[in-house]
Amino acid sequence: MNWGIFEGLLSGVNKYSTAFGRIWLSLVFIFRVLVYLVTAERVWSDDHKDFDCNTRQPGCSNVCFDEFFPVSHVRLWALQLILVTCPSLLVVMHVAYREAREKKHREAAGEDGGRLYLDPGKKRGGLWWTYVCSLVFKASVDAAFLFVFHSFYPWYTLPPVVKCHAAPCPNTVDCFIAKPSEKNIFTLFMVVTAVVCILLNLAELAYLVSKRCRECLAVSRAQATPVGHHPDCVAWSHKQNDLLSDDLIYLGSDTHPPLLPDRPRDYVKQTIL
Repeated sequence: MNWGIFEGLLSGVNKYSTAFGRIWLSLVFIFRVLVYLVTAERVWSDDHKDFDCNTRQPGCSNVCFDEFFPVSHVRLWALQLILVTCPSLLVVMHVAYREAREKKHREAAGEDGGRLYLDPGKKRGGLWWTYVCSLVFKASVDAAFLFVFHSFYPWYTLPPVVKCHAAPCPNTVDCFIAKPSEKNIFTLFMVVTAVVCILLNLAELAYLVSKRCRECLAVSRAQATPVGHHPDCVAWSHKQNDLLSDDLIYLGSDTHPPLLPDRPRDYVKQTIL
C-alpha cells in the first residue's frame, strides 16, 4: 500500500473539518499511521518465526499459532485505519461534486444567473449529513475493532506462555510468544489512541448537532416574531416616540431659556439622534 498517496488524499479534508476534525486527523496520522509504519510492522514481523512450542510434533506449532493468532495484529490495524479514514475521502468527494456542479451552473447561466452554493465547502444541506454520517461511521468502526481485539485478547494483553491442545499436538503443550511485553505496549498504545479518536468524533458530532439546533431555533424564533414586534424595532419605536414627544435637546446655549406658557417650543430646538 502506498501510504504517501493515501496521506495526500486525506490531507484535503483538513480544510473542510472543524477544530475537532483537524485534531482527529493529526492524531490519526501522527500517533496511528506513523506508529504503524515505523514500529508495528517490525514488532510483529517475527511473531510466527519466534513462536516456539515445547514439542517436536510436525504441524503442532503452526496449529497453535493459528489458534492463538487467528488474525494478525498488523493486518487488523491496517484494515482499521483504511475503514476509519475512508469516510473523510467521501467528504472530499462530495465537496468536489458540489464544486463541479457550481462550475457547470456558472458556465450555463453566466455570472448573472445566480449561484447554487454560496460556499461549496460549507457544511450545509447534503454535505452536513455526509459529514455527520462519516463521524458516526468512524466512531463505530473504531468501537467495533476494539471489541474484536478484546474478544481475541482479553484486556488487550498477550500472555508470555499459552496452553495449546489442538490436533496434531499429542497433548497440552506450552507455546511461547516472542517479545510479549513490547507487543503489549504497542497494543495498548493503539487502543488508547483509538479511544481518544472515538471521543473526538463524538465531541465533534455533539458540536455540529448542537450548532444546527441553535441555528434552527434562532430561525424559528425570527419567523415567529412579527416585524412590528421585533425587540429591536420595539426599542427603536419607543426611543423615537420619546424623542419626538419629550426629549428636547438644547443647542447653542449652556443655560435653558425660559419657557413661555403659551408657546414654549419657540425657544428650543429639537433633534432626533
